[in-house]
Amino acid sequence: MVPRQNELSSIVISVHWNLQQKGLFVMKSIRFIPTGIHAYFDYIGGIALLAAPFIFNFYSVGGAAVIVPMVLGAGLILYSLLTNYELGIPGVKFIPMWMHLVFDFVASAFLALSPFLFGFINQSPNAWLPHIIAGVGVILLVLVTQTRYQPKARVLA
Repeated sequence: MVPRQNELSSIVISVHWNLQQKGLFVMKSIRFIPTGIHAYFDYIGGIALLAAPFIFNFYSVGGAAVIVPMVLGAGLILYSLLTNYELGIPGVKFIPMWMHLVFDFVASAFLALSPFLFGFINQSPNAWLPHIIAGVGVILLVLVTQTRYQPKARVLA
């Protein structure tokens, strides 16, 4: 017996709803880092990216190995200041948290792939390993960070 169109559509909707509910549960449970904690990682990470060529002693390699982390570090600090979360600048926080996380993901993927894209993977490990470790680490951070900033209510005395 072949199911009719109405039966098929109700089955598809039911399966989709069940998967969506289970997927939302999984995504909510995996996102355990509050935006305030993520904010501290942003500023520390931005400073670390700016300093990475000197900390890991690959500034003499030059080129993309040095420029990529420094530009991404400066960009990270800039868009963090403009993000609507705990450590953004009051009055100019216009980047929503979900968009900030998209920026983080794209920049981190670019950082992790940069040794391959720009050909400095053949240099000593201190020139390329920090890029890959930092990139993959931030991608993991993005996956576990909550997507909404929830400011605390102020009590008026």
